[in-house]
Amino acid sequence: MKLSDFNYELPEELIAQEPLPDRSSSRLLVLDRNDGSMEHRVFSDLPEYLQKGDCLVLNNTRVIPARLLGAREDTGGKIEFVILNNVRGDIWEVILKPGRRARPGTRFVFGGGELRAEILEVTEGGNRLVRFEYEGIFQEVLDRVGIVPLPPYIKKKLEDPERYQTVYAKYRGSAAAPTAGLHFTPELLDRLGRKGVGLAYLTLHVGLGTFRPVKEEQVEKHVMHSEYYKLNEETARRINETRADGGRIIAVGLKP
Repeated sequence: MKLSDFNYELPEELIAQEPLPDRSSSRLLVLDRNDGSMEHRVFSDLPEYLQKGDCLVLNNTRVIPARLLGAREDTGGKIEFVILNNVRGDIWEVILKPGRRARPGTRFVFGGGELRAEILEVTEGGNRLVRFEYEGIFQEVLDRVGIVPLPPYIKKKLEDPERYQTVYAKYRGSAAAPTAGLHFTPELLDRLGRKGVGLAYLTLHVGLGTFRPVKEEQVEKHVMHSEYYKLNEETARRINETRADGGRIIAVGLKP
């Protein structure tokens, strides 16, 4: 399978740059797998396509403000960090830009000195392991200093960071939102529940690799990134019971 097989034209003016006031009024394309016909609907019509006994599995990850804009401590040169994952304690794996000269021992400062970092190691993939230095609680410092990273095709500044969270976001850890779930509202979830559609949650922290381009012409040679997930006993039980009763499992904001 070649990368060029996936080429298609997407005019920039068709890429939404800001969310709709009502999450559930976004467009919904419905494909009938039996005859191949398509319908253009809105997301609030979703309950029409689900039935009593189905189970909707939702990703309750919460996006962290993983983008940090700062400077080298010695030269003042600008730097951008994107936090990927916690290795241990205050040591994190990050993407740097520009990162070519960021060798072990190089130090950076963010938020006027509220947060500092030192490069410890260059990873095999070119990322960096860094140790952060701060006073207080890291997540609180990150909330003050960091920025929510947006997909590269979104150029407009996000005025309300909560609009890049699902309404059921709970556990912090994603560098990007599970965007398929952004269209749900509490009212829509309530309608589904009253119809008899079950709700189950798991946590999958979306990594920035989801935005990285595939560079191999032969798609099979592309190395996929890994992501943290957690499936608890209650969700596993609900999924298994739905299947045993003949219901359908509909996963939203998850990858196959």
